[in-house]
Amino acid sequence: MTHEPRVPSRGSWLRRPGPEADAEREELARQLAPHELAALGSYYWEGWARDAQLPPPENRKNPWRTWLICAGRGFGKTRAGAEWVRGVARADGKARIALVGANLAEVRNVMVEGDSGVLAAAPGALAPVYEPSLRRLTWENGAIAWLYSAGEPEMLRGPQHSHAWCDEIAKWDNSSQRAMAAWNNLQLTMRLGDGPRVLATTTPRRTELMRKIMAEAEAGKVALATGRTLDNREVLPAEYFAAMIEQFEASAFGRQELDGEMVDAVEGALWSRTLLDRCRHEGAIPPARRVVVAVDPPTSATGDACGIVVAMLGADGAAYVRADCTVESATPETWARAVAQTAHAWNADRVVAEANQGGAMVESVLRAADIALPLKLVHASRGKVARAEPVAALYEAGRVKHAGLFAALEDQLCGLMTGGGYEGPGRSPDRADALVWALSELMLVKKAKPRVWQL
Repeated sequence: MTHEPRVPSRGSWLRRPGPEADAEREELARQLAPHELAALGSYYWEGWARDAQLPPPENRKNPWRTWLICAGRGFGKTRAGAEWVRGVARADGKARIALVGANLAEVRNVMVEGDSGVLAAAPGALAPVYEPSLRRLTWENGAIAWLYSAGEPEMLRGPQHSHAWCDEIAKWDNSSQRAMAAWNNLQLTMRLGDGPRVLATTTPRRTELMRKIMAEAEAGKVALATGRTLDNREVLPAEYFAAMIEQFEASAFGRQELDGEMVDAVEGALWSRTLLDRCRHEGAIPPARRVVVAVDPPTSATGDACGIVVAMLGADGAAYVRADCTVESATPETWARAVAQTAHAWNADRVVAEANQGGAMVESVLRAADIALPLKLVHASRGKVARAEPVAALYEAGRVKHAGLFAALEDQLCGLMTGGGYEGPGRSPDRADALVWALSELMLVKKAKPRVWQL
C-alpha cells in the first residue's frame, strides 16, 4: 500500500507553500524569542517533516503493520526513523522497541548516537538514558529500546517487542541467509501491545530481503513511502548536493542512490548491482604490491571515449579498483597525456594498452606523451565478453574490491552479457574493457617459473 492522503498534521500549515504562508511564518518568527524559535525548529518534527517522513495514517479497517521508507541518500530516512522512535517512546511507557542495523557499530554510530539518531532527536530533558554496555535506551516513562545486529540473527530469538526500527535493510549481509533470518526472527518477536509496528528505512538495492518486502508492498501488505535526494535539497549542503548530481545523475547508480529506484538487473549480465555492492571496500587500503593503468584506446581519432582504469594488487592478495580516469571525446594526443598523467599520479609500474586497433599508432602516441612510460601492449584474441568472464569470476570469489563508487564504469559492467553482446550505456564498454585488461594483468597473467637446466 502507498500512503493515502493524510489528515493534515498540526503543523502542516508550516510547510504549505505560497506568499501568504511565507508571511505567516515570518510573523511567527518575529513573535517568538530566539530560544523558542530554535525549539520549534529542533523539536516540532510533525510541523517540519515532509509527508513521506511521517507515519502512514491510521486505518482501522486495514491497519499497517510494516512501514517502508525506500528513498535516495540524504532524503532524511534516519531522522524519520529516530523521530518515530522518539514519538513511540514518549507516547507509550510500555513500548519495547528493537533497533536493528547491519551491525552493532552502525546501530550505535548512526541510529543512536548519529547526527540524526535517537539521541539527537531527543535533546535535553526528553533524552533517554543510554547504556552502551547493555545495548539499551530507557526513557523516563519506562519505555525501552534495545540494540541488535542483523549480522547476529540469533540475538532476536527470545525477546518480545511492540515496535521496531530497521535501518538500511538493503545493506544487511545475507551470507548464509543471515539478513532473511534476522528479519524473520524479528517478526516473531513482534507480539506485544495491540498493534505491533515495524519501520524499515533504506536506500534500495535488489537484494532478496528487499524483493520480499517490495512484493508485500505491491500486494498492499506494507505501507510504502518513497523519495529522492532532491526532496531534501533545502536541508543538504549545497556543495554536496551539486557534487552528487553532477557525478551520478545520468547513471543507473544515481537512479538507485539518489532517486531511490529499485534498478532492475539485466538478465544474463556478468555483473549485477548486488555483486558490485558486495565487493565495495570500506576502510583502509592495504599496501600496494603492484599498480597498473589499463587503457582501451578509441577506435577513431574524433570522438569515442578512451577507457583508463587504475587497479592495484594489495599486500593481502586481493585486487583493488582505485580510479576510473576515462576521458571522453579526446584526440589521440589528449588521451595519451591523460594516460601518462594517470600513470605518474598513481606511481604505476606498468601501463597496459590494447593494441588491436592500430598497435603501432597506440604505442607511438603513448611514447610521444611520455617516452619513459612502462608500457605493455596486449592483443585481444577473444571477444570482450570471453575476456571478461574470468574477471567476473574473480568478483564472485571476493578477490576484487572497488575502493570507491564508479558509477559509469559499473553501469558498463552490468551491461556485459554472458551470451555475448553489450546492453549497457554508450556504444562500447570502453571503461569495462580497460578494467578487464587491468585485472587480467594483475590476477590472471601466469608468471614464468624459474627453470634449472641440467648439463
